[in-house]
Amino acid sequence: MTSSDHAPSEPQDNPADLLPKNWNPGEVEADLYKGWVDAGYFTADADSSKPGYSIVLPPPNVTGSLHMGHALDHTLMDVLARRKRMQGYEVLWLPGMDHAGIATQSLVEKKLAADGVSKDDIGREKFIEKVWEWKAESGGTIGEQMRRLGDGVDWTRDRFTMDEGLSRAVQTVFKKFYDAGLIYRAERLVNWSPVLQTAISDIEVKYEDVDGELVSLRYGSLNDDEPHVVVATTRVETMLGDTAVAVHPDDERYTHLVGTSLPHPFLDREIPIIADDYVDPEFGTGAVKITPAHDPNDFEMGLRHSLPMPSIMDKTGHIVDTGTQFDGLERFEARVKVREALAEQGRVVAEKRPYTHSVGHSERSGEPIEPRLSLQWWVKVDTLATAAGDAVRSGETVIHPKSQEPRWFSWVDDMHDWCISRQLWWGHRIPIWYGPDGETICLGPDESAPEGWTQDPDVLDTWFSSGLWPFSTMGWPERTADLEKFYPTSVLVTGYDILFFWVARMMMFGTAVADELPGAVPFRDVFLHGLVRDEFGRKMSKSKGNGIDPLDWVDRFGADALRFTLARGANPGGDLSVGEDNAQASRNFATKLFNATKFALMNGAVAADLPDRADLTDADRWILDRLATVRAEVDDTLDRYEFSKACEALYHFAWDEVCDWYLELAKVQLGNGHDSTRAVLGTVLDSLLRLLHPVIPFVTETLWKVLTGGQTVVTASWPAETGVGADPVALQRVTDMQKLVTEVRRFRSDQGLKPKQKVPARLGGASEADIDGQLSAVRSLAFLTDAEADFTPSASLEVRLSLGTVTVELDTSGTVDVGAEIKRAQKDLAAAEKELETTTAKLGNDKFVANAPEAVVDKIRGRQQLAGEDIERITKRLKELGGQ
Repeated sequence: MTSSDHAPSEPQDNPADLLPKNWNPGEVEADLYKGWVDAGYFTADADSSKPGYSIVLPPPNVTGSLHMGHALDHTLMDVLARRKRMQGYEVLWLPGMDHAGIATQSLVEKKLAADGVSKDDIGREKFIEKVWEWKAESGGTIGEQMRRLGDGVDWTRDRFTMDEGLSRAVQTVFKKFYDAGLIYRAERLVNWSPVLQTAISDIEVKYEDVDGELVSLRYGSLNDDEPHVVVATTRVETMLGDTAVAVHPDDERYTHLVGTSLPHPFLDREIPIIADDYVDPEFGTGAVKITPAHDPNDFEMGLRHSLPMPSIMDKTGHIVDTGTQFDGLERFEARVKVREALAEQGRVVAEKRPYTHSVGHSERSGEPIEPRLSLQWWVKVDTLATAAGDAVRSGETVIHPKSQEPRWFSWVDDMHDWCISRQLWWGHRIPIWYGPDGETICLGPDESAPEGWTQDPDVLDTWFSSGLWPFSTMGWPERTADLEKFYPTSVLVTGYDILFFWVARMMMFGTAVADELPGAVPFRDVFLHGLVRDEFGRKMSKSKGNGIDPLDWVDRFGADALRFTLARGANPGGDLSVGEDNAQASRNFATKLFNATKFALMNGAVAADLPDRADLTDADRWILDRLATVRAEVDDTLDRYEFSKACEALYHFAWDEVCDWYLELAKVQLGNGHDSTRAVLGTVLDSLLRLLHPVIPFVTETLWKVLTGGQTVVTASWPAETGVGADPVALQRVTDMQKLVTEVRRFRSDQGLKPKQKVPARLGGASEADIDGQLSAVRSLAFLTDAEADFTPSASLEVRLSLGTVTVELDTSGTVDVGAEIKRAQKDLAAAEKELETTTAKLGNDKFVANAPEAVVDKIRGRQQLAGEDIERITKRLKELGGQ
C-alpha cells in the first residue's frame, strides 16, 4: 500500500454507511464507467516515461452486436490491460470497428429495397453516401455495448477501417506489394456467392451437412462390351463443363482407356480419359469427372493436364454458353433437368437418396457457394507466409498455448495465394487505373490518375485492411509517437478459430513492412482462447436456439458476473461451457464480497499500516501469508494467460479463507481486544480488491474507494511481494484449528444438534497439540460453551491434529429431540441400505464389471464403500439414541 493509492476519507460515523444497503450493479455501473472515461484513466500517453503495454481490439463488424465470443475476448483483454495499468505500465487498449464490406453493403441494400430502390438505381457514389449515413446513425451499437461490459479502452483513439488514415495505409501497402510483384491479376477459381454476386473469403464459407443425391452416370457406349466409363457426382449439372475423366495411372481396369476420348452426351466435343495420381482407385468406380472451372481439385488437375476450363454458369448461378437446352436454367433446376435427360438416354446407372455430404454455404446470404473461375486480384503469399512462420519459429512472436503452434505452421507453410478482390461497392476500392489504350497503373495515396482513365470497380477483401490493423491504427505510414511507444503490440487476444485467417494476415503484413516500423512483428504474444459453448458443451448458434446475449446477463446479473464467469472458464486453447447457473454463482460471489467488506467496515476494518508481525495473532499471520501466496499465484498464472487458474485462486481465497474463516476469526479476536486485527482485515481486503479489480471492476471500485478513501482502484498500484517469509507455525496452528472446528461441526450434525445451538463442552489435550491459543476461536466457531462444575458429557470425539490429539466432550442432554432424531436416522439408514443393495448388485454382475469403463466401476465401488460406512455410523447412532 502506498500513500498515492488512497488518502484518509472525511470523518464518518462508519465508512460502511457510504455503501448501499445491498449490491445492485445496475444502479452503479453506468456512472462508474462514465467517471473512469471522463477522468482519462484509459487514455494512453505516448510521451509517458512508463514502459508501454498495448493491445489492439480485434475489430468487430460495424453491422453487428456483441455475442458471447466477443464478451470473452473483451473480458480477457480488459483483465490484461487493467492489471498492467496497475503495475505501472502506460497502457493503450485501442478500440475500433471493421467496415465489414459484404455485411454492411447487404444491410444497406435491404434498407433501400424496403423503399423500392436498388443500389443500381442511385449509382455507386450515392450508395456509398447512404452507407456512411447508416454508419453515423446505427454504427455505434457495439461501442455502447463495450461500455456496458466495462471495457477500459482508449476511446480517444477509436478507429474504423474506412477512416482516412487507415485508407492511406491500405493504398500504401497495395502499391508497395504491386510494385514488388506480390499483387497480380489472374483468372482463378474462387468461392462465389450467386446471391451477393461476389467472391467471398474462406472464412465466410460455412460447411453444413446436407442431404443430396449421388448420381452415377455413364460416359461412352451404353454397350458393356464397348468403351465406356462410369463416374459418380452430387452436382450432375456440372457435367456440362466436364473436360476430362480421370483415373489412377496404376488402375488396370482403365489402362486401355487412358489416352482415348469418349463423346459428351450433350455437347459436340470429346471427353479425354486422363491418368492422375490424385484419383483414389478405391473410391467409387475409381473414375472421376473433371470440371476445372467449377471445382478446386478439378481446377488443379486442369492446370496439370492443360485442360480447357469452360465456365458454364454466370454470376447469378444460371447455366450459360453451353449451347444446350439447359442454358438459362438456375443451377439447382438444371441439376434436375440434366439428370432427367441423362436418364432418358439410359446413362444414369444408379441413384442414391439421401446422400449426406458437406457443402459450403455463404455465411452472409446462406446459399451454397459456387466454385467459379473468375478474373480477380491476388496476393502472392509464399514469401510473406514464410516470414510469418519464421517469426514464430524464432520466438519473436510466441503463441499461447504452444500446442497451437503445429496448426499455425501447417497453415502458413501450405498457404495458397489470396484472392483480395470483391465485387462490391462498399470497401477500399482497388487503386488500379486503366487507360484508354489498355494501360494499367497503380496509384498511391498522394497520386492522381490521368484524365480519361478509369478505376478498377472492385474493392478489397476486408481482411486486407484489418490485416494492417496493429500499425495502421497507430498512424502508419507515418512514424508516429504512438508507433514508437506502443508497437509492436504486447499481445493479441483472439479465438483459435480465426488463427489462420486474420492472425496470419496481420503477421504477413507486419513482417513485410517491418523496415518501416519500430518492430519486426505486429505482436509479441498471441493468446488463443477457445469457443464459448452452452452449459451442455454445444456450440452456440441461432439454429439451435442456445445462444446467450451477453447484455442480457449484464442486465440480470451485472457486468462483473458476466466477466467473472467468462474469465473463470478461460484456459489457453480450451473451450468453455457456461450457463445461467454459472452467472448466478458469479453474481453471488460479487454479493459475498460486498457483504464481507461492508461487515468488515462496520467492525472497524481500516487500510492502515500493519503492526510488527510479532504483535499479530496466528490467524493474522496466516491470512497475510495466504494473501502473499495467492498474489504470487495470480501473477504467475496471468503472466501465462491462465485466467481460469487465477480466478479460481482468487475465488477460493476470498470465499473460503477470507469470508468463511478469517472474518469469523476476526470477530473473536476483536472481542478479545486484538485491535491490530482491524488493520490486518483492512490490508487483506485492500489487496484482495486490487487483485480482483481487473476481472470484476465495478464492485471492487465501489468497495475499495470506501475501504481506503482512495480516488480509484483503476490506477492503484498492483499488490507487490512483501518480502516477508511465511510463518509455518501459524499455518500449522490455524490449519489444526480449522480441522478441529470442522470435525466438531460434523459431529454436532451427526448428533442432531441445530447448526448454531450452543452446548457445553470440555476440550482436552490442547497443550500437547499446541493450539492453546486457538481454543477461544474453536469454542466460538463450533458453538461450544465452557463446561460448568457439574458438567457431565453425553458424547465425545477425538480429533488427531499435527502435534497431538484433542478430545472434545459435549453435554447434549436436553438439546436433542430424540424421537425426531431417531426418525431422521432411520430414514438415512434406509437410504444407505438401498444404496448398498444397488451398488452390490451392479458389482455382482460379471458382465457389467467386464464391459463397463474402469472409472465407472471404480466409482460404484466407492459408492458401495461409502454406503457401508454410512450404515455402520448410523446404526451406532441409533443405538446411542435407543432406536435399536
